[in-house]
Amino acid sequence: MEKSEVLTDLDVASTSKTKSVMKKLPEVTLAFWIMKIAATTLGETAGDLFAQTLKLGYFLTTIALFLVFVVTLVVQLRSSRYNPFCYWTVILSTSMAGTTMSDFMNRDASAKFLSNGATRLGWGPQGLGLGYPAGAAILISVLLAIFLAWKLSGMTFQIRDIVTFKGEALFWSAILVSNTLGTSMGDFLSDSSGLGYAGGALLVTGMLAVLVALMKVPTVPNVLLFWIAFVLTRPLGATAGDFLTKPVAKGGLDLGTVGSSAVLLVVLFGLMAYAHQQERRTAAGRGREERE
Repeated sequence: MEKSEVLTDLDVASTSKTKSVMKKLPEVTLAFWIMKIAATTLGETAGDLFAQTLKLGYFLTTIALFLVFVVTLVVQLRSSRYNPFCYWTVILSTSMAGTTMSDFMNRDASAKFLSNGATRLGWGPQGLGLGYPAGAAILISVLLAIFLAWKLSGMTFQIRDIVTFKGEALFWSAILVSNTLGTSMGDFLSDSSGLGYAGGALLVTGMLAVLVALMKVPTVPNVLLFWIAFVLTRPLGATAGDFLTKPVAKGGLDLGTVGSSAVLLVVLFGLMAYAHQQERRTAAGRGREERE
């Protein structure tokens, strides 16, 4: 198999009846990354909607959205084949939970993190106040620990070959932590780096372009590039979400979390419906080939 196919042809047809995660994941093409960015941008605006606009706070919202993630994950794990609505709902839930988990780790009740004159957010602790660098360092350590456990388990990092529940659990754990890490990186770029929302988005876009170029380098594993890209698309979504929702004075468009989330939800469901239709056509084509 050519090296470039690792990032663009993950949904490999199987000749056995073995249950595989890759049977339940989409083909990783340009459309995949567009949906990933849409889902992570919606995760940013929706997480802020619940925690900040509705003033539920980071603590309660994190608990609620983590439970949503667990429910959507159970549905995905019980599915026998790729279903765009199931898969992207899990991605969306990890993005929303990752947004508030990151905010809870990095922020506190100080005025710079509160908007609209609020003095507190919801019930419970208002955040640990670790700061973006410390929060990112912790999340990087957790993500590396997951990959180390993955390696020590003896299971391959070639995602198409995951066939066990343990492998699926490691895969989705890495997804959740990578989305949380991406949120911390995106907030750091937007709020603390001095680049602003547009500058942060341009920086991440440039880094993704470098990853595309590295796909042509034989010595660089495409599995590694996939995970780096997966992490980096999250801060891209975070900066895009902040750009849509934050006040004009802070460099945003001030569209608000409600309006932005509604528009992004419509876009994401439209993409899901399109992916579902494409999957049905592909399945029908395979069925005709088998009959012939």
